[in-house]
Amino acid sequence: MSEFALKTALPQYLRVEQDRIQAIAAAEGLDFFPIVFEILTYDQMNEIAAYGGFPNRYPHWRFGMEYEQLAKSYEYGLSKIYEMVINNNPSYAYLLEGNSLVDQKLVMAHVCAHVDFFKNNFCFRSTDLDTGGRTVSPAVRRKDYDPNRRWIDKMANHGSRVRKHVARQGINKVEEFIDHCLSLENLIDPHSPFHGRRAVVDPEAEVKAAEIPRLRSKDYMEPFINPAEYLEEQRVKIEKEKDRVKKFPERRERDVLQFLMDHAPLERWERDVLEVITEEAFYFVPQMQTKIMNEGWATYWHSKLMTTKILDASEIIDYADHAAGVLATSKGQLNPYKLGVELYRHIEERWDRGQFGKEWEECDDLSAKKNWDLRLGLGKEKIFEVRALYNDVTFIDEFLTPDFCRDHKLFSFSWSSRNERYEIETREFKAVKEKLLFQLTNAGSPFIYVEDANFENKGELLLTHDHQGMDLRADYAREVLKSLVRIWKRPVSVTSMNEAKPVILRYDGREQTTRHARV
Repeated sequence: MSEFALKTALPQYLRVEQDRIQAIAAAEGLDFFPIVFEILTYDQMNEIAAYGGFPNRYPHWRFGMEYEQLAKSYEYGLSKIYEMVINNNPSYAYLLEGNSLVDQKLVMAHVCAHVDFFKNNFCFRSTDLDTGGRTVSPAVRRKDYDPNRRWIDKMANHGSRVRKHVARQGINKVEEFIDHCLSLENLIDPHSPFHGRRAVVDPEAEVKAAEIPRLRSKDYMEPFINPAEYLEEQRVKIEKEKDRVKKFPERRERDVLQFLMDHAPLERWERDVLEVITEEAFYFVPQMQTKIMNEGWATYWHSKLMTTKILDASEIIDYADHAAGVLATSKGQLNPYKLGVELYRHIEERWDRGQFGKEWEECDDLSAKKNWDLRLGLGKEKIFEVRALYNDVTFIDEFLTPDFCRDHKLFSFSWSSRNERYEIETREFKAVKEKLLFQLTNAGSPFIYVEDANFENKGELLLTHDHQGMDLRADYAREVLKSLVRIWKRPVSVTSMNEAKPVILRYDGREQTTRHARV
């Protein structure tokens, strides 16, 4: 990126528009980090996009693959990247050279709302570097909140660390290890940044001998107050408790990557590379947790600002034409822009008209509900509160209503083996909501926990799959077990369910086996 880093500054006329649009957004109540806009050619935009929005990352073949995919998609007219924005302080956003002025204005308004969301939504507090990644009260912050989120620098440092290992170990060896780490990057606990600091337990540490409790007595009463039978009973009880505690970890742990970093027999360079992958995985977690909310928030505000404050009459038609493409729903896909913006508007209307609370919920008169309007005007205040305190799962769970589903014709669909096509499965509100929440929970990934690091007393690693109605994909499971064995350097097993029966999948470095587990 150094070849064109100094040639990407905004021209004067766009800087004027940036200042005007940011002033309008701030006047509406948006609170964002300073924003640095740069303008890129489509080649540069594809390169940045392949790096996940950053100008510098660690060396790995997948970034080149993603660049080729993006470049071919653009050349064939299948897709076009209008903008990108990075959760950073100051935030960096990229405009595509050659876009019309209307498009550039739209992108600037869209970016202002994104950065407001980055700064104010509680999920993104986990990316504050000055808290050490541990934020116990994410909804509480100082009035002068100005966190260290210099992730562009951190990603560049990650690249330097990995390149140092490449120089010493060779590119093939390091890339092969990164491949294994990337196979495991979703095996983290997305909520661990809010748990407080972890206590690392050393399984090899010596346990102090426990003292057998005695009742106080004088010497001549000792045999009667603390008889030998009682002392022996207490000693056996303590030994049993000590044996029970020897299970490691004592209770199952969800953050598999952190457990491997703490306890896997890795070389120093391997541990450093795994730490890089883990830190970057946590950086992208909030974006996965808030995709619908974040895009909906940005779409809500660019739509409102563009049509009321930014555009003149001659630009409205061009804007409407381009905005329609953003909100279009593709076959078989959920459009987060559309669902998010419509749900924000639904919330705003409900709180403006007072359609909430006990009286509203207990009203059974459909005619009264349809015409219900207390003129409270609380909608704007409410959507700002929602923007700060919710993620996609809680957003959908609390604010998706039967009226909203009916008005927007939401339904769930599934594959029909009989007709060999996807067909509407149901329009029932409860089923639609449950299916949507199921897809959003844990970003659609299975829940995997570390159960035992000394399985069957052989030093093997045992993981547990919390089924929750989601089967493991056999091909994915096999590759993940290979990666786990590469890092743990001992056989690895995972318990799961197959056809409603408990099974254990195992890989010992040579062959994959599946056997039924004893309940």
